[in-house]
Amino acid sequence: MTTTAAAPDRPNRVTSSFTELSRTVRESGLLARTPGFYLTLLAVLGTALVAILAGVVALGPSWWQLALAAGLGVVMTQLAFVAHESAHRQVFASGRANDRLGRVLANAVVGISYSWWTVKHSRHHANPNKVDADPDIAEGAVSFLPEYAARARGLKALVNRYQGWLFFPLLTLEGLNLHVTSIRSSVDRAREGSGRGELATIAVRLVLGVAFVLWAMPFGVALGFLGVWGAVLGVYMGASFAPNHKGMTILSPTSRVDFLSKQVLTSRNVRGGWWLNLLLGGLGSQIEHHLFPSMPRPHLIAARRLVRAHCAEVGVPYTETSLLASYGIVVRYLNQVGLSARDPFDCPTFHRLRR
Repeated sequence: MTTTAAAPDRPNRVTSSFTELSRTVRESGLLARTPGFYLTLLAVLGTALVAILAGVVALGPSWWQLALAAGLGVVMTQLAFVAHESAHRQVFASGRANDRLGRVLANAVVGISYSWWTVKHSRHHANPNKVDADPDIAEGAVSFLPEYAARARGLKALVNRYQGWLFFPLLTLEGLNLHVTSIRSSVDRAREGSGRGELATIAVRLVLGVAFVLWAMPFGVALGFLGVWGAVLGVYMGASFAPNHKGMTILSPTSRVDFLSKQVLTSRNVRGGWWLNLLLGGLGSQIEHHLFPSMPRPHLIAARRLVRAHCAEVGVPYTETSLLASYGIVVRYLNQVGLSARDPFDCPTFHRLRR
C-alpha cells in the first residue's frame, strides 16, 4: 500500500500533538540513560561468550561443538543488538562513548562494519518504507515491492515467486551476507582514504575467529561450526528485524507525511513483556523506537502506553500483534509481492492438484 500526502489540516494537528507527547515522554524520565542495565547485560553476555569459547577448547573433536556454535550465534546477535543501541545513543550520555562501544562490539567482536551499518540504518530511520529512500526495501535477492519482482529474471525470478516461504531459509545466509557486505564496504572506504582502521579490525577479527575454530576442532567439524554459527546469527537477527516493517504501509517517493504518521504507519509492534523485550533487543517496540531512537531499551515498554493512547487520540492507526502472527504477515506479504514474478500461465491450482 502506498500513501500520499495527508490532508492539509492533519499534519499540523498531529505535529503539534507530537510535541506534547515528546514533552510528556521527556518529563516522565523515559529518555534518561540506563547504563546499569547495559553494563549488567554486557557482563552477562561477556561471561557467556567466554564460557562458550572455553567449551570449544574443552570439547575438542566432538560434534557437540555445533550446539556451542548455536549458542555463539545467539550471544553474537545479542551483542549486535547492543551495538545497534549504542549507535542510537541509548547506552551512554556521551556520543563518543556510545560510538566507541559500538565500534568495539560491531567491528572487533561480531565482525560487522559499524560505519556501514550506521549509515544504512540512519537512512532507514529517516524514511522507513519509503521507495527509493529506505535501503531496507531496496531491490535485492528478496523483492519487497511488486515492481521489483515483476522485472526479476532467471534465478532471482524463481526465488521471488516463492520468496515468502523461502524468506526464513534464506536468512541462514544473512550472517555470511553481512560479513561480505561489511568487508566490501570497508574496502571501498579504505580506497577513498578512510575506514582503514575499521577494515583492519574486521579482517583481524575474522582471521583470528576462523583460525581459532580450525585449531580447536577437526576440519569437518570446524566447517559445521562456522555454518551453524552463521546460520543462527542470520536467522536470529533477521527474525528480530523482519516483523518491524514488512507488510506495513509503503510510502511513494513523492509522499510528504508528518513525522509521527510516517513512523507509526510504517512500523509494527510485537506484543510481549520484558522477556520479549530482552529476546528481540527492544525491537518489539518498533514504533516507540522510531519515534524516540535514543530511548533506552528498559523504558520502551512504559513508553508504549503513552504512545498508544496518543495515537488513539489523534487518529493514527497503531499496529500491534503477536510474534508468530507477525511472521505470518511477513510470509503472506512477500508471497503476494512475489506473484508479480510468476508466469501468468503458472496456475497454482494446477500444481496443487498435480501434487
